[in-house]
Amino acid sequence: MTELKKYQSAVWSEPIVLTMGSTGRRGQRFALDRPVDHTLEELLPAHLRREKSVKLPELSEFEVLRHYEHLSQQTLGMMGVSLFGTCTMKYNPRVNERLVNKPEVAEVHPLQDPSTFQGTLEIVDSFDHMLREVSGMDRFVFQAGGGADAAYLHMTLTRAYFADRGELGTRNEIITTIQSHPCNPATAAAAGFSVITLPLEEDGYPSTEALRAALSDRTAALVMNNPDDIGIYNPRVKEWVDAAHEAGALCFYDHANFNGVMTRIRARELGFDACMFMLHKTFGSPKSGSGGPAIGAYGCTDDLAKYLPGPLLERTDSGALTLVEGSDKGVGRIREFMGNLPVVIRAYCWSRSMGIEGLREAANLSVLANNYMETRILSIPGVSKAFPDNKLFRLEMTRYSLEKLTADTGVTVLDIQNRMTDFGVDAPWLSHDPWFIPEPITPEAGELWSREDLDHWIDALTQSCEEAYADPELVKSAPHNQAIHKLSDAQFSDPDTWATTWRSYKRKYQRP
Repeated sequence: MTELKKYQSAVWSEPIVLTMGSTGRRGQRFALDRPVDHTLEELLPAHLRREKSVKLPELSEFEVLRHYEHLSQQTLGMMGVSLFGTCTMKYNPRVNERLVNKPEVAEVHPLQDPSTFQGTLEIVDSFDHMLREVSGMDRFVFQAGGGADAAYLHMTLTRAYFADRGELGTRNEIITTIQSHPCNPATAAAAGFSVITLPLEEDGYPSTEALRAALSDRTAALVMNNPDDIGIYNPRVKEWVDAAHEAGALCFYDHANFNGVMTRIRARELGFDACMFMLHKTFGSPKSGSGGPAIGAYGCTDDLAKYLPGPLLERTDSGALTLVEGSDKGVGRIREFMGNLPVVIRAYCWSRSMGIEGLREAANLSVLANNYMETRILSIPGVSKAFPDNKLFRLEMTRYSLEKLTADTGVTVLDIQNRMTDFGVDAPWLSHDPWFIPEPITPEAGELWSREDLDHWIDALTQSCEEAYADPELVKSAPHNQAIHKLSDAQFSDPDTWATTWRSYKRKYQRP
């Protein structure tokens, strides 16, 4: 264990921007280069005019810049070490940000004639074919606004597929597993299906016998992650797909955890009818936060392609690309236009720069880094890994449990999470709810982080766990080196204390 770097977050006690500034200050002033023919009062109908001026903060450009610089300095972000398990965080190359901010991308209007942005459509078409190569699927669309959206798209395609066959009245069940991403059962329920969730068994995944017991002529689809969110790859996946097909069901591969198996497996070769990739994670686009931008690239076989949402790319006899609506059997759009095309362009550039050899190297590094971490982490007192009897290597992540540490010291994984941020690393990811591993923690190294970075992260975890045994209150009261210390969660469920707007803030906290 190396000596941990000293860390202290910037503390500015920055006020709310609406309390700052002074009357008359401006960041920009605009001058007209010709006389105005009509006044605003003449152009704007009386019923649309405000009776009182809106109370906006009045600040100079420098004051605004300094305010948000201070806020950013107080926020521990990706400039630390962030091993955000199940979400594949990786570096987003700056050159790709420059590209998508060029007017040829940023200023394109989706209602333009396709002939005016052929370059962008060529990128979309090329990336579609790239994903066909790594998956074996026959067609991809990029309309889905994230992984959960892509899962929902599959549920709607499943519904359309069985409705077209006259079986929707009986095919009303979706089978998934407890360690699949929660969006899979959630989107199935939202699409009107009943959900059967298979529990884990002693080797870390449900048995084939349990799957066969759940399958019937009511099964519409099998939906699964593999590897799952605890890093275990189900080696019987081909048996599962074959069993589901024998029952007449479709099979969907949620590739949220694709990073560790890139170029190693292809969904179609395992028998899947459809799959999804998250471009804003695995393929080098910025991870979506607070709702976007994101894309869940959805691919399927030719048998399902007729149900895809439009607009779809087609090549004309002249070789140009054009946009056509989906077929009459299509599910209709699940969001506006073609989705977030700048995300597709970033992912295309990342994939082209990596090449197939780079993708395989990234997968190898991801698995190697995770297993290096596992060797060190399992030597920390109070830490164990989920399903320790399963001797297979975990792939790009391992889910650990701090259950013993909590029983010994009373320090929870949430306390450890807070304390680790005192050493300049991001709060580690725990687990999707509900927790089926007690006191979970799930780091994912990916291919980005150096061995020195990984050692620093492990050292921070080691220090925090050792402190839990030596001085539990130090850890329970963490963080100590952050801009804001530990907050009480007593108000989280009390709507009388919430203030999501300036008006409610003034009303609830009696500000003048």
